[in-house]
Amino acid sequence: MDTDVIVVGAGPTGLMLAGELALAGVRTRVVERRDAPQQDSRALTLHPRSVELMDQRGLAGRFLTLGRTVPGWHFAGLDTQLDFGALDSRHAYTLFLAQARTEALLEERARELGVEIRRGYETTGLRQDRDGVEVDVRGPAGLETVRARYVAGCDGGRSIVRQEAGIDFPGTAETLTGILGDFTVADPDSLGRARAKGVLAIPLEGGLTRFVLIDPERMRTPAGEPATVEEFRDSLVRICGSDCGIDRPRWLSRFGNATRLAERYRSDRVLLAGDAAHIHFPAAGQGLNTGLQDAMNLGWKLAAEIRGWAPPGLLDTYHDERYPVGLAVTENTEVQTLLAELTLVPSYQRPAAALRKLLEDLLGIKEVNRRLAGLVSALGVGYPAADPGADPLVGARMPDIALSIAGSTASRAYELLHEGRFVLLNLAEEQDFDVDGGAGGDGGWADRVTAVTTTGHRGHPGLDGVAEVLVRPDGHIAWATRTTDAAVRRTERYHALAAWAGKR
Repeated sequence: MDTDVIVVGAGPTGLMLAGELALAGVRTRVVERRDAPQQDSRALTLHPRSVELMDQRGLAGRFLTLGRTVPGWHFAGLDTQLDFGALDSRHAYTLFLAQARTEALLEERARELGVEIRRGYETTGLRQDRDGVEVDVRGPAGLETVRARYVAGCDGGRSIVRQEAGIDFPGTAETLTGILGDFTVADPDSLGRARAKGVLAIPLEGGLTRFVLIDPERMRTPAGEPATVEEFRDSLVRICGSDCGIDRPRWLSRFGNATRLAERYRSDRVLLAGDAAHIHFPAAGQGLNTGLQDAMNLGWKLAAEIRGWAPPGLLDTYHDERYPVGLAVTENTEVQTLLAELTLVPSYQRPAAALRKLLEDLLGIKEVNRRLAGLVSALGVGYPAADPGADPLVGARMPDIALSIAGSTASRAYELLHEGRFVLLNLAEEQDFDVDGGAGGDGGWADRVTAVTTTGHRGHPGLDGVAEVLVRPDGHIAWATRTTDAAVRRTERYHALAAWAGKR
């Protein structure tokens, strides 16, 4: 094998996955057809769950230093915003950060961990057998074949990896398009008027201003047709009565509402993540975030398989857990897109306005707002427990509770996840915590599980009565128990560790 895993695509998803694999000691090579890193701003937002993931690896500070936080976000462009600030997270906000910055930070992280990143290498084909995958790559020296144990396709909506693996990509074709542009020059006094007419107008770093719009007269233009400054000006005049003073475009793009979801996220030794697995209209900015969360779920599971300790079926849970999330995202973006489109079709404008008013009123209800905020932010994502008798916490996000640990500088739960290992947390504060039967004082699970006994922790409603909790490397809860019987707890703990962290 030339390497353990070949990651095809050096976008946010591929770089995040590469970093996760390298953190777990897996040899990883990233191949990317582009010669240079991304320079365009492209996606602009990191949602709360994505920032939490960075926090779990000790990276949040790097992102927060370069980004700008806002307390809420939108659903379908409705005036009533989603209140992220009401959610249970230390990072209950949207972080505005250009995709180019996000990619640069993730690449920096991957290289620190020893990931090999090759740019100017285009993947042209692959073949897999029982033991590995051969990947054909065309680089500066011509065509070469690289062999790895697994391949991860993070190469976008037109994924060659997905096509070569024979994975179907069902869904709906494009029926609607919009345009966006980052302009060096714009009239700041016109931004409010543009927003009042449904145009998204956002000041960016470096004096840039992003405009995003759907022009009723141009909304059936194929996404493959290049956007132009002249078209942008004409559309803004039609919609706003002014071209908003735009000039000197940095980046123009047309985007469509084609919506597709890979039939399988895994085909033997080939796995998909990010846009290679799901594409949709960029409503509420969920695409990049969903890809990062795919990578976090896949990284530790694939590493466990390669390192030989994965329990049976662990890698298959990647599809089982992330496919429903991809389905939910594609469905909610279709709903948001339809709400936007109806307002642009004359025959539907009146009922569409009434529907949007109804939704505005519903978003004014705290519980409804919180439910949709949890959906868009991904803080509401949980994974179903395999055991119907499991504690209700199983599969949920571990809250980042404050805690005290003798002899440790860690002061909250997420700081314990920096190394990408399981964390077995004893909240009962009992000093006779059985680490031999738990995290392997005999060397059993010690290479993949960190056992911690707290000397104090801040209460959390979801953790009331919980004595022990096993947290997965991706920050979700694998097992929790509320029993006060030490012998029963020891048995439960052993079975939980065997089920998730493999045999000793």
